[in-house]
Amino acid sequence: MLTALAAVALLAVTGCGSDSTETPATGTTSSGAATGVTGTVNVFAAASLTETFTKLGKDFEAANPGTTVKFNFGGSSALATQINQGALADVFASAAPANMKTVTDAGNGDGTATTFVKNQLVIVVPKGNPKAIKGLADLTKPGVKVALCAEQVPCGAAAKKALDTAQVKLTPVTLEQDVKAALSKVRLGEVDAALVYRTDAKTAAKDVDGVEFPESAGAINDYPIIALKEAKNAAGAKAFIAYVLSDKGKTVLTEAGFQAP
Repeated sequence: MLTALAAVALLAVTGCGSDSTETPATGTTSSGAATGVTGTVNVFAAASLTETFTKLGKDFEAANPGTTVKFNFGGSSALATQINQGALADVFASAAPANMKTVTDAGNGDGTATTFVKNQLVIVVPKGNPKAIKGLADLTKPGVKVALCAEQVPCGAAAKKALDTAQVKLTPVTLEQDVKAALSKVRLGEVDAALVYRTDAKTAAKDVDGVEFPESAGAINDYPIIALKEAKNAAGAKAFIAYVLSDKGKTVLTEAGFQAP
């Protein structure tokens, strides 16, 4: 009888050990499957990620019942400043490494940022391209009004680099604080052209046309993402980043026009 009881006890201990090793860690797998995170995840993300991250946020919530993803979209430079000033955020996704460096240099990143996509500029014009703009030089023609992002914003820094490469000196009628604002100037008919990302031109394809130009190849922006040191939902932050990096996340991003890192 004692021998039998010992055998039963051994089986019980072995069974418990098996359950422990099979319990998934908190987070999201590479395929995007749920692994048990809950709570609110506050994500600060570049304005050019609005459509894709909104979709990824909904998909993440569906894959992880009990989670809510809240976004703050805007210019990367402004978001970096808000984070360094103590804004409540769990994840930061920037449209350029320089703005990410502002956050990590201040000691507000948790670990190392990961580049997850790249993006390239195009010239956006109203449907039908009424000013017949074919390249950067055409933006300097008399009567052509152009919107650019401010230089501290990633799309503005990329535009400056492309214009310098083309040796084109341009005086915009407005400098915007994020790429969506620059795009809206064309959609509203307030300007004749703007330099924005391919992804934004694709999103607004019913209202604008995109004009490719060769100098954009030398001004491609890397997009890094990182969990933040003061994250209130550290597990949720890491899980959301894992979802962005998953096969499902990559599919959503590439279909929107982002390039692989």
